[in-house]
Amino acid sequence: MEGLKIESKLPNVGTTIFTVMSALATEYKAINLSQGFPDFQMPEELVRLTFNALQQGFNQYSPMAGWMPLRESIAAKIHDLYGVNVNPDTEITITPGGTYGIYTAFTTVLRAGDEVIVFEPAYDSYIPNIEVNGGIAVRIPLEFPTYRINWDEVRARITPRTRMIALNSPHNPTGSILRDDDIEQLRQIVQEYDLLIMSDEVYEHLIYDGEPHRSILRYPDLRERAFVNFSFGKVYHCTGWKMGYCIAPPAFMAEFRKVHQFNCFSCFTPAQVALAEFLKDREAYRGISNFYQQKRDYFAKLMQQTRFKPLPSYGSYFQLYYFDHLSDLSDKDFSIWLTKEHSVACIPVSAFYQEATDNGVVRFCFAKKEETLERAVERLVKV
Repeated sequence: MEGLKIESKLPNVGTTIFTVMSALATEYKAINLSQGFPDFQMPEELVRLTFNALQQGFNQYSPMAGWMPLRESIAAKIHDLYGVNVNPDTEITITPGGTYGIYTAFTTVLRAGDEVIVFEPAYDSYIPNIEVNGGIAVRIPLEFPTYRINWDEVRARITPRTRMIALNSPHNPTGSILRDDDIEQLRQIVQEYDLLIMSDEVYEHLIYDGEPHRSILRYPDLRERAFVNFSFGKVYHCTGWKMGYCIAPPAFMAEFRKVHQFNCFSCFTPAQVALAEFLKDREAYRGISNFYQQKRDYFAKLMQQTRFKPLPSYGSYFQLYYFDHLSDLSDKDFSIWLTKEHSVACIPVSAFYQEATDNGVVRFCFAKKEETLERAVERLVKV
């Protein structure tokens, strides 16, 4: 079949930096602070509940929209956290991970030529998701070094083709969060220009220093325009489960499910049965913020021994550090050098920009055991 070819829908996409850095970490036996996953165990009670579900025979297809007791537990959690009522029958769909929910939201809405405002640095799936659906990503840089949104630039970049705005708070990779003034600007803009919202809130519980999570679900005028995506993997330290959910108004969700039913159709049933019960423990999800804030603070204290300079992290399990006063290398080359020569893997923040914007900053993941962070800093002290 030599010569037979297909035209790529994503001609500019290669292997992600996360795969590259994790492979390098393995090759050089480095401590992997690059990819965002914990190196500690998920809650024992959730393991027990999952095992019980397997033994009790919950091993066949669950309903397309998700196990109803889980959707009911999610609705109760949303009410507990944000004081709003979400209909578990018509507004919640269980998804195989947050990234899948984001892709499905874009696919549900976008037609060829539609524009989506995306803030860079951006999680790496957004732009390919938009482009594979024939959409156009309108990239707007967050202001460096605060990583705040410049709303005047947003207004300037809106055209008659603008269909949606993509948001992520707490933000990966920067740890920035939406503030009250951001919400007010957003409310004005989406109303004025009749825009939809894709809100990535997978780090909803990883928010620090007493700040509230300003979920789009809190605001009725925003919620009615939004697909809001969440992840169990980020909440309960089980990223390999690839379990999440999307919340949207009934009319939006009906269309979302049309795409969903012909893609994955349904998700892993035993995990859904277990999560339905585990979500009833309010303290288990309410305590996550303190749990990760202690890790953030512990890592920050350790890193004071090094010559790296921190940027603030208000959420997520990532911390950015300046290195440009230590090296003339690009952030990508510095990350590779650090992995090879000092056996600690990180992520260059330029990887989150289409144009590889390099501000001399790298990202470390602090969702690790204390001894892992200690061993990493022992090596980083020598840089």
